[in-house]
Amino acid sequence: MPDPTQPASAMAATSSQTQRPRVAVFSTRSYDRTSLTDADPGQQIDWVFFDQRLDATTVGAAEGALAVCVFVNDQVDAVVVRQLAAMGVRLVLLRCAGFNNVDLVAAAEAGVAVARVPEYSPHAVAEHTLALLLALNRKIHRAYNRVREGNFALDGLLGFDLHGKTIGVVGTGRIGATFCRILTGFGVHLLATDPAPSEAVRAMGVQYVELNELLERSDVVSLHCPLTPATRHLIDEAALARMKPGAMLLNTSRGAVVDAKALIRVLKSGQLGALGLDVYEEEAHLFFRDLSGQVLQDDVFARLLTFPNVLITGHQGFFTREALAAIAATTVDNLHQFLATGQPRHPVSVERIA
Repeated sequence: MPDPTQPASAMAATSSQTQRPRVAVFSTRSYDRTSLTDADPGQQIDWVFFDQRLDATTVGAAEGALAVCVFVNDQVDAVVVRQLAAMGVRLVLLRCAGFNNVDLVAAAEAGVAVARVPEYSPHAVAEHTLALLLALNRKIHRAYNRVREGNFALDGLLGFDLHGKTIGVVGTGRIGATFCRILTGFGVHLLATDPAPSEAVRAMGVQYVELNELLERSDVVSLHCPLTPATRHLIDEAALARMKPGAMLLNTSRGAVVDAKALIRVLKSGQLGALGLDVYEEEAHLFFRDLSGQVLQDDVFARLLTFPNVLITGHQGFFTREALAAIAATTVDNLHQFLATGQPRHPVSVERIA
């Protein structure tokens, strides 16, 4: 096991010279195992895969590993970070762009580096967002079930022309910008809000406005911002009340950007016309598992499923062949860079908390 008293670079060098570095991979499914091993064709890494997510009850499985590899719902809080450091783990590899589930302050204090995948396939999430928009508008999910039952009536399936409508995009990073680029082909009016406006996005004809104006003017609001203290419950009851009556809300960013309980109230009143979610505030206990034989214990989520104008997918926006390959390649590169220099290619530091 690596000596936690050595500097990271020295310890990494020792590990790489004498044995394959061991990486404990949590929250894994068959596609994770395949993509990570495919990205390591020379078998230079000793992958140890675990189905369960990382938290204080499972952290002991990382004993003997140089690094842990985690996903969006793994819990890397201060308790877990300290336990990892005590076992000699020196690196947390995130197979995602978001890092809100990691206590960066605790990691810095413990000398544990944190790396992420800042970009994999912005097209994957942007295209999935468009799929939710079109499916909700034209009631594809409801029409599919009707036709399978021999019901070819069109009552209740009325949609609207997307052409000429106003779409508001909250967050114009790589995914938000890609979503804007796709929508330019639909003849829509695009509004956006972001603390750091992009000139490239402006060049597409997108108008930057404040959030409240975007909510008031948009027929569809799509969320593409990271989860930070500033964006937690960014869309709360007050924000939802500002939206046009009957407008559509899409969230493919992070679940806690939206107050899920407030959604129930605006859906019941009819203020919100349609809702598309690929993420959910309490998804850690639901998503990426087969719970079809169990009773859902999350009352808010179960209530959302009862609305005919709600379409929910289980955090699959990232799930394309291209994205999985890119995530795995960047994860492996982060590890190799850490072994060579003591710093991953794409580190996440305390300064990123804002």
